[in-house]
Amino acid sequence: MFILIVFLMSVSLIGIIAVQLYWINNALESKKAQFKNDVQKSLGAATEKVNERERAEFEKKLKSFLDVKGFADKAELKSFLIEQIDTVTKEKITLGSTFLEENFKLPTDFLDNDSIILKRITGKKDFSISTRFKSAENLFTSIDVKKYSFIKRYTDLEKSYMEDAFISSKSLKPIHDRISNNVLNRTIKKELIKRNINLDFKYGVYSADGLATKLKSGYYTINTKESFPYPLFRDSEGNASYYLNITFPRENEHILSGISSILLLSLFFIFIIIIAFSSSLFQLIRQKKISEIKTDFINNMTHEFKTPIATINLALDSIKNPKILGDDAKVLRYVEMIREENKRMHSQVENVLRISRLEKNQIDLNTETIDLHDTIEDAITHVSLLSEDRNGTIEIYLEALESELPGNQFHLTNIVVNMLENAIKYSEGAPKIELHTESTPKFFIFKIKDSGIGMNKAVQKQVFNKFYREQKGNIHDVKGHGLGLAYVKEIVEKHHGTVFVESEKGKGSTFTVKLPLI
Repeated sequence: MFILIVFLMSVSLIGIIAVQLYWINNALESKKAQFKNDVQKSLGAATEKVNERERAEFEKKLKSFLDVKGFADKAELKSFLIEQIDTVTKEKITLGSTFLEENFKLPTDFLDNDSIILKRITGKKDFSISTRFKSAENLFTSIDVKKYSFIKRYTDLEKSYMEDAFISSKSLKPIHDRISNNVLNRTIKKELIKRNINLDFKYGVYSADGLATKLKSGYYTINTKESFPYPLFRDSEGNASYYLNITFPRENEHILSGISSILLLSLFFIFIIIIAFSSSLFQLIRQKKISEIKTDFINNMTHEFKTPIATINLALDSIKNPKILGDDAKVLRYVEMIREENKRMHSQVENVLRISRLEKNQIDLNTETIDLHDTIEDAITHVSLLSEDRNGTIEIYLEALESELPGNQFHLTNIVVNMLENAIKYSEGAPKIELHTESTPKFFIFKIKDSGIGMNKAVQKQVFNKFYREQKGNIHDVKGHGLGLAYVKEIVEKHHGTVFVESEKGKGSTFTVKLPLI
């Protein structure tokens, strides 16, 4: 078993280190993906800034041109008239629209193309309703007329013509005339810094056909595996005309620096795991020695059986004596002695068996559906005499709505008996014990509360350990082997439950057991 444990721990250690390396690799891949995403966002923002800058310069130049131009090169006046006559109501509705379309021909030095026209459109709408009618006072036909007029600029149409002019201007200029290397470099750097990328970079702008342009940093040569491409300008149909490619010579250093703390922590934890492994081996050897000590302890306990056995034999020999048989008082005295020694020996045997079963995990737990209220009442009958001998009381409050659960009747009865016996043993004067039960949708809970000597926080942490007994105060004066509560904890955990204690020195203790219902 020892060799098997060492082998399993070694496999576990190797597995944990492998998992650590796996997560480190995942962290690297995640950091690379994050870096790529940040670069793409930076390039997107940079190209947007370049487009906005170019558009702003175009609109500024166009405004200056219109301010100087003043009058249009050509103007067209278009009119539309619609009339609707209702012969029944004698009503005539007239709708007239007039559009003034002014054309401005952009000069060749503006766009290198005299075919691009900028338009300014102004419209006027006239709306009238006229009605013919006669009255007694007016024998001739009269006309009631209502007129409305609206004048507006059609800026939406003008913007579409301006957008066409802007797109045409971009297509007619070489890219190095539209943006300089200095502006492009500065814009990219600014957007990268916003996303905490303070790295040297190289870039180059290539056409959609893969041809290099004059926009590049130094002697840049594109590397499709290491570069990050992004569309720089788009044509009127939304297709990319050029692509901006950027590379980072120190990309790997940047990624590693971002997870250096994780790497150091992983190495540190791997070191801790190795230390823990070595410590565990040491503890295994130590526990093996402790086990041997406990085995010796059990052997020593068996030697103690000789005393009660010898006492019983002497008492029996004495009773057989004819002189003693005639003395009822002496016979009763020897019988009581035999009963006490037998009780003592039985207690020793039970302790030894419990040690062996707990150590070897041989406790038989054949479960069945039981009513824990019945189990508790049965356990109380076992300790009632002990309580009455000390003028004590045990008050029970069975308040659980559901008390049936899967468990072992024998062992569950024993743990209740053990806890009640502890409550009696560690009470000064007449024991006052309360037993409460309650239930939740998933658990059955019972609490045993005493007004005994209690225990401090340090003792509460170890009270369920095997062979543990406090070596101070009154607890030292109470006989026992430190096995009762260890047995309680073992049985409760085998029933998939929990047990814990709340106590205060000098004010008593409350032990709570929580067991799952069916």
